[in-house]
Amino acid sequence: MSFILNAPWIAVQAEQLLAQRGHAWLLSGPSGLGQYDLALSLVSAWLCEKPAPQGACGVCGSCHAIQVRTHADLCVLMPETVMLELGWPLSEKAQDEIDKKTRKPSREIRVDAMRDAVEFSQRTNARGQGKAVLVYPAERMNNITANALLKTLEEPPGDVKFVLATESAHQLLPTIRSRCLAHTMRWPDTLQALSWLADQGFDGPEAEVLLHAAGGRPADVLRQAASGQTPAWWSSFPQAMARGEVAALSDLNPSQAIDALQKLSHDLVLRQSRAAPRFFSSDTLPKSKASLSTLTGWYKRLTTAARSSEHPFNAGLMLEALASEARLAITATH
Repeated sequence: MSFILNAPWIAVQAEQLLAQRGHAWLLSGPSGLGQYDLALSLVSAWLCEKPAPQGACGVCGSCHAIQVRTHADLCVLMPETVMLELGWPLSEKAQDEIDKKTRKPSREIRVDAMRDAVEFSQRTNARGQGKAVLVYPAERMNNITANALLKTLEEPPGDVKFVLATESAHQLLPTIRSRCLAHTMRWPDTLQALSWLADQGFDGPEAEVLLHAAGGRPADVLRQAASGQTPAWWSSFPQAMARGEVAALSDLNPSQAIDALQKLSHDLVLRQSRAAPRFFSSDTLPKSKASLSTLTGWYKRLTTAARSSEHPFNAGLMLEALASEARLAITATH
């Protein structure tokens, strides 16, 4: 689900990028800063029939076609799971296979989809404004898929533009990064983020707690709130993990649980290093005698667990193991 398209810091970045020339952009930065939304703003402006320096008009036939996900000159390359989440249609073949349960939606950008995109880039445009390819999250390409894209980036047809959006630019092939103009997503300041959150229904001290929990990334506030991470829950979470209470994780999936635990272990490491915590208030953190090596070891194990968290063998058992490991790490005496 996209949360941040109309945020003022996205609009400012879009206007700045649209004023520059280039056939391929790479938008990168941490989650929650709006890479997908900035990418969609760019392709909408590139294909708009009446674009302004600020971006797409939002009312022409081209803009409407993008809004209803039917634009003939826009190719969207995403994992099927992300396409379904964001409301983009799958190919007829892919949708039929998933409907018949012959396979599950892919979590990677499939090679077949990339080949279709290469063929798309070589066709004549349909609406007279050129063509655009949006790739998100770009790090979900495997080597075969990435190399297929690389060939097109190296010798692009004259009327096609590319925008790649990612939260893990380091995972992309260096040759792909070198073929794109790089843009690092900008962080909104706290007052700007809180003002935007107020417009989304989050206001007052609770909004500050949620923004703190999200590390200052406004879109992640909404994602965390949608998963049940309320201010009260967030404030009680560290002590609950010190007691190993798996019930505190019961409303989260393994990926969400690991993310919350990584933030907790990160802040405990900071406190042991006599630095201010980033995600939690100091008074909510449990007193711990655990050594830095114990806490950093816990963080590394969480990072390893995150790699398989999207398809755990048994989610319930994984949450129990995560809660137990948290208690052991926090209450360790060395």
